[in-house]
Amino acid sequence: MEHAPKINKVEVRTLQMADYRQLSQSFTRVYSDGSDVFWTREQIKKLITIFPEGQVVTVVDDKIVGCALSIIVDYDKVKNDHTYAFVTGNETFNTHNPKGNILYGIEVFIHPDYRGLRLARRMYDYRKELCESLNLKAIMFGGRIPNYHKYADTMRPKEYIDKVRKREIYDPVLTFQISNDFHVRKVMTNYLPNDEESKHYATLLQWDNIYYQPTPEIVSTKTTVRVGLVQWQMRPYKGLDDVFEQVEFFVDAVSDYKSDFILFPEYFNAPLMAKFNHMSESEAIRELAKYTDEMLNRFINLAISYNINIITGSMPLIKDDGLYNVGFLCRRDGSYETYEKVHITPDEAKSWGLSGGKMVQTFETDCAKIGVLICYDVEFPELSRIMADQGMQILFVPFLTDTQNAYSRVRVCAQARAIENECFVVIAGSVGNLPRVHNMDIQYAQSGVFTPCDFAFPTDGKRAEATPNTEMILVSDVDLDLLNELHTYGSVRNLKDRRHDLYEVKMKRK
Repeated sequence: MEHAPKINKVEVRTLQMADYRQLSQSFTRVYSDGSDVFWTREQIKKLITIFPEGQVVTVVDDKIVGCALSIIVDYDKVKNDHTYAFVTGNETFNTHNPKGNILYGIEVFIHPDYRGLRLARRMYDYRKELCESLNLKAIMFGGRIPNYHKYADTMRPKEYIDKVRKREIYDPVLTFQISNDFHVRKVMTNYLPNDEESKHYATLLQWDNIYYQPTPEIVSTKTTVRVGLVQWQMRPYKGLDDVFEQVEFFVDAVSDYKSDFILFPEYFNAPLMAKFNHMSESEAIRELAKYTDEMLNRFINLAISYNINIITGSMPLIKDDGLYNVGFLCRRDGSYETYEKVHITPDEAKSWGLSGGKMVQTFETDCAKIGVLICYDVEFPELSRIMADQGMQILFVPFLTDTQNAYSRVRVCAQARAIENECFVVIAGSVGNLPRVHNMDIQYAQSGVFTPCDFAFPTDGKRAEATPNTEMILVSDVDLDLLNELHTYGSVRNLKDRRHDLYEVKMKRK
């Protein structure tokens, strides 16, 4: 660096209100706004009051030449897209949460005359030590990519970031962050709306504290989710009341174990078609579809009454443009969502005249982001990959298979989805016989919970399995924190290591 100032002593210490006069002078020179100071006295006072150890300055020979400001927030608030205004509470810092688990950086600067001397690195080292001493999960912040505007016409942000990471392009902010052991978690839009140099993009940067130990005082959200599966026995029923007597029995039993979810199989209500067996197969299933609205209402009431999220398996639904195979996520707060079977089997099309759905989406719940694929759909990896890109943590698969080879297709593909999408996969099917229902004679199932295959998970990727062809419930816990660990430290990282420069999977229509 030319004309580098002579330095006798460098010190990093906590910021004091007495420093504000010098601080404001540095800010004025950094931001070149002529007269206004970027941070007001009141804002600095607020930060020092709520989190004094999080505000530090770099002092060179008694002159303040740098500053780093930070707050503590909860991981769930910042793990996905957000804006600077959101995370700082419009710069009021009311978002600071002493019980949070993330040290969030809101400002770092070095006076222009002292750049290139690695002074900022000292403040980052201070932050890392602070993160470890406070037992926080990570340091995170939104980072500008100020040189991106030079390349925006020829490459996307992800390509730009990759080239910066490979040292093919220099970015004054991102290059420094990567060399300081931060990794890019994702690309965010409109983080700083006026950042024209970055073309309104920002990187969500993260440094992980490998010494972090979760404690009840710090972890405020539930990471272990309990799932309950119903391996349903097909048997004759006189009517809908009889079906729901059995449904409620299972909901009651699974909720007694404090489960967060209960999963029913595909077409578990098929026994009701017995009374329509004198009709053609396509007519009989349309009669079955007349029960669907009432079944939805009953499931919603059970979800509320037993405080459990119910995934209703699937059932036929008549729409204006055809007959569909659908199911419902009935949340315990009384809300619900619909999911559809996208790929219809040849038999469903031939015997019943079903149409394929068009929805591929994930669902927010009170304990995890989930996806649902009905039976045959799990054999198409594109669908779950789209869901994984939306942050899916648990994939539920209600299925109905008649033979063991058909079951094997569902089961093997479900395990593959768990590995390639780094998520948990839960499958539930029906067992038994329905001799008086055309096209539904026999069923074969072994329900289960599958995981990725890495050191934190079972070596064979099987978390739990039901007894084959036996009516029963299966209750199992899945730990979402293990997925976060896998995404960062896994032996292989199937999501992260995808070659976006060669291929991509995306929806053509929504």
